[in-house]
Amino acid sequence: MTHGIKKNEPDAKNVYADIIYLPHWRSSDRTPMTAYDRAAQFSPFAALTGYDEMICEEAREVGDMVELGESEMELLNAKLNLIADVLEDGYHPLLRFTYFISDKLKNGGSYVNITERVRRIDTIERKIQLYKTVGISQRYMELDMNKIRDISGELVDSI
Repeated sequence: MTHGIKKNEPDAKNVYADIIYLPHWRSSDRTPMTAYDRAAQFSPFAALTGYDEMICEEAREVGDMVELGESEMELLNAKLNLIADVLEDGYHPLLRFTYFISDKLKNGGSYVNITERVRRIDTIERKIQLYKTVGISQRYMELDMNKIRDISGELVDSI
């Protein structure tokens, strides 16, 4: 008589002799799974979903807004005064603004260049309104004067 794995265990063929040669059961209601679908059940799941994106976000660098010196502020104010003068005459100059945009996820941000026609200047709110429209409401884009680093264009390059 053969034994099981250990000496004191009975032989598995004798224990299961009544069912060992029965046909494999199959459901009459469902089609059998493909080998691919069965393997997919046991494939490892992504326990760290979003981890790669988090690492990339952490590695992304943002810059700080540069504080302008006194001479740079005077030059920028002279350019803004010239723009305000020509706006009063009905002329809307095409200018290039170097502007700081704050990052939505981290402290800091980056400088971008925006080239657009100036619509108006609000000296009380300290905003420059451009003809570019943004958002669903299609409102005019506004630049905060405190975040402008430089203004260039045909009108102001002579200053």
